[in-house]
Amino acid sequence: MSYELFISLRYLKAKRKQTFISLITFISIAGVAIGVTALIAVLAVMTGAQNDIRDKIVGANSHIVISAAGPMAPAEAGAARAAALAQEGVRSASPFVFTQAILTSEEKVAGVAIRGVDPADAAALADFGGFMSDGSLDKLDERYAKTGMEPDDLGDMVETRRAPIILGRELASLLRVDVGYPLRVVSPMGRMTPAGSAPITREYYVAGLFHAGMYEVDSTVALVSVTEAQALTNLGDRVTGVEVKVNDIYQAPAIAQAISLRLGPMFRARDWQSLNRNLFFALALEKTVIGLILILIIFVAAFNIVSTLIMVTLEKTRDIAILKSMGASRRSIMKIFFLEGFTIGAVGTALGVAGGVTLCELLKRYEFVKIPSDVYNLERLPVAMRWEDVALVCAAALVITVIAALYPAWSASRVDPAEALRYE
Repeated sequence: MSYELFISLRYLKAKRKQTFISLITFISIAGVAIGVTALIAVLAVMTGAQNDIRDKIVGANSHIVISAAGPMAPAEAGAARAAALAQEGVRSASPFVFTQAILTSEEKVAGVAIRGVDPADAAALADFGGFMSDGSLDKLDERYAKTGMEPDDLGDMVETRRAPIILGRELASLLRVDVGYPLRVVSPMGRMTPAGSAPITREYYVAGLFHAGMYEVDSTVALVSVTEAQALTNLGDRVTGVEVKVNDIYQAPAIAQAISLRLGPMFRARDWQSLNRNLFFALALEKTVIGLILILIIFVAAFNIVSTLIMVTLEKTRDIAILKSMGASRRSIMKIFFLEGFTIGAVGTALGVAGGVTLCELLKRYEFVKIPSDVYNLERLPVAMRWEDVALVCAAALVITVIAALYPAWSASRVDPAEALRYE
């Protein structure tokens, strides 16, 4: 151990008459530790929120959507599907229909977004199948199913047959229905009559419930088969577009660009990042701003380090003069006080990392913080600690504390031995 490090460590152990300086030293260490702990925990929560929302968006929606200026004819949809499947990294491609309609139960009415999917494409529905909380996606294969006996207009009991529909759990709660309950869908995309446009009304039964974890999806989305959605929208054999699932979601932008080049200007392929650009930009900006705000805590601790070292310098003026008289150079004196400040920062950073990692593990394991899902699209506080973020926080804390230690160390190295010992 060099004598500079030995002396700097001795200075950290205050004597009885230097209790105040010792207290300020501990406050400085605690300030750095609290700042680092808070920064690590908040960054982990923000990263977890980004990942959680990304997974839900990717699972409940398409990775890539291929669309045209209007509804796609069968030949166009077939060409788009073939172009997508020919691209490396594509897992599935299937036509879909999207429309808005009014859903009515015996007690409630709600506006919904209806997605017509191909129930035969298991790969396309694999992610969505994980959201099912009751019933099964396989029910969508049934064109019609017997749902019981109901009276007709004349009062006679007749057998009823309804098409299957799958609802989000929040939507089912809003309509006060469960699996097996009857529903009626009214689509404004009706057929033209001499008197004008007539809405299309079709009968359904609840074949299943899903829970995607995003309130906007769970409360507004309903699934039917493509053929049912085509009948609702009066599209005939046309579709809204082609949805594509890929193996690696981070390759979706490149794959979407390649599909667009393959299909030409008549089609447009958009990936999940561009479809949700505003949401992810807002999350990234929020994470950055909160991180910068919390760094201010470390800056406050840095000012404590400055004040601590300045007071130590004033207290140790005679010691500095004696060391210089014994041959210590200005560089050595500066090194002593710099190492003292660096030690305070390093110890505080180490304690902060330990506290931050521990707090993240507790939040992840016990999930004792609950948040309203209808506001934040999250049911619990997500935590995803990345070691890159931890390393960045450590580096930032050490840099700030190093900068804080420079001026007091330089000031100590400027002490004149003759002036300091004149009245001793």
